[in-house]
Amino acid sequence: MSAIVTAVYGSDTAVTNTIEDLVATGIPRDRIVTDASGHQVSVTASDAAEPEITEILQRHQPTAIKTRSAT
Repeated sequence: MSAIVTAVYGSDTAVTNTIEDLVATGIPRDRIVTDASGHQVSVTASDAAEPEITEILQRHQPTAIKTRSAT
């Protein structure tokens, strides 16, 4: 199974920093989707990687985080 973890941020800077952090951790860029107008970052993650991705997203102080099934 896989999940999509989405975080909403208050600025473009937070979005950019989050993406850089995810990529530096080894998350493939093709699993990261951004919505610049909504300051959102979504990551498709396996169940095993979901806690790590959630922790990375939380480092950048999102205003909201949600997880949904990718199926």
